Amino acid sequence: MHFPGCVNPGIYFKFLVHMAIDAQSPIGIFDSGIGGLTVAREVKKLLPNEQIVYFGDTAHLPYGDKSTAAIQAYSVKIADVLIKEKCKLILIACNSASAAAFDLVKAYVASKALVVNVIDPVVNFLGKHHNGETVGLIGTKQTVTSGVYLQKVNNLGVGIQMKSLATPLLAPMIEEGFHLQNISKDIIASYLGQTELKEIQTLVLGCTHYPLIKNQILEFFNGKIELIDASETVARSVADLLKFNGLLAEKKTTEKDKFLVSDYTVSFEETTKLFFGKQIKLQKYPLWE
Repeated sequence: MHFPGCVNPGIYFKFLVHMAIDAQSPIGIFDSGIGGLTVAREVKKLLPNEQIVYFGDTAHLPYGDKSTAAIQAYSVKIADVLIKEKCKLILIACNSASAAAFDLVKAYVASKALVVNVIDPVVNFLGKHHNGETVGLIGTKQTVTSGVYLQKVNNLGVGIQMKSLATPLLAPMIEEGFHLQNISKDIIASYLGQTELKEIQTLVLGCTHYPLIKNQILEFFNGKIELIDASETVARSVADLLKFNGLLAEKKTTEKDKFLVSDYTVSFEETTKLFFGKQIKLQKYPLWE
C-alpha cells in the first residue's frame, strides 16, 4: 500500500480501519468449543457496551489433534461467517487456531475487520512481568509442536526459559464435563508431574479450555507457582486495539449476544448458562452445508 509522504503509515491504517468499520458492530469470537467462552466472558465483563457473536465449532473439536491444513480451513470458514455477521473484530479464542491460522485469517479478512489471536498478548505479558524466569506451557499437540510460543518468547530476548508439555486429553475431558468429576485429578496429576514441568516458576495455560481446571492445577502445585490465564490479558488487548482504532462502542448495544455452534452439544449449552448467568439460545450453523 502507498502512503502519502506526509502521513504516518500507522495513523493512515488507523484512519482506513475507522472509515471501513462501524464502531457499533459486534465483536466476533471463535473456538473449537467451550474454551473460548472463558475469553468471551472477560471481553463482555470489560466491554459491557459491546455485542458478542460467538462461534463454537463443536462439530470439529478439539482442534488440538487436527492437522494445520484442517484448522486453517475451519478458521477461514468461520471468519467468513463472522464477516457476514458484520463483526468489527475477530478474536481467535483458541491457541491451536492462533498458532496455525492467524496469518491466514488476517490475510483473508483484510480490511473488513481487525484480527486478534490469544498468543501474542500472553507473550507480551511474559516479556513485561516474567523476565529471567523458568516458565512452563501446557497446551494441545498443535500448539506445543508448532513451537510458536517458544519462538516468540525467545525473540523477546529477556532470558525466559520455556518448558513445554502437550496435554492432549485435557480439552476433550473438559468438553465432556469430566473436569467436574474426580477422574480429572488423576489425569491432571499425570501430566503436571512429568519432568518437563519440574522447577517452573510460572505456568501458561496454553489452551482457552484450561481456566476451567485452574483450581485443580493450583492445588497440584500447592499454590507455589503463578498461573497465567490468557482470558483477562487477551480481553485487555481487544479493548486497547478497539480504542486505538476508535472502534469502541459509544453506547450500550441493543442487540443480543449471539452464540452459534456447528453442532449442538449439551456441555456447550450448560457452560454458556454457567458463564453468562442465564439461559442462552444456541443457533446451529453447520459450516459445510
